[in-house]
Amino acid sequence: MPTIRPSADLRNNYNEISEFCHQYNEPVFITKNGQGDLAVMSIETYEMLTGKIELYRLIDEGIKARNNGEVRSAEEVFTAIRKKMQ
Repeated sequence: MPTIRPSADLRNNYNEISEFCHQYNEPVFITKNGQGDLAVMSIETYEMLTGKIELYRLIDEGIKARNNGEVRSAEEVFTAIRKKMQ
């Protein structure tokens, strides 16, 4: 169940919201005039989510490359890496 708090709580109970975000690694949804406005989360949770998005993007890129026949064998890739390292 998402945690939803009014915008006044962000100002008046910042430490409580911060502790919740760090303890549970979940966002707190902030409302303004009864409507959803913000999602507040810890930096660690944000970095984890953006890391997952980047991973999914790279996986999708690989799937598209495979479907378009733009692939190389692992041996070819490692040979190219070794040449760059020398």
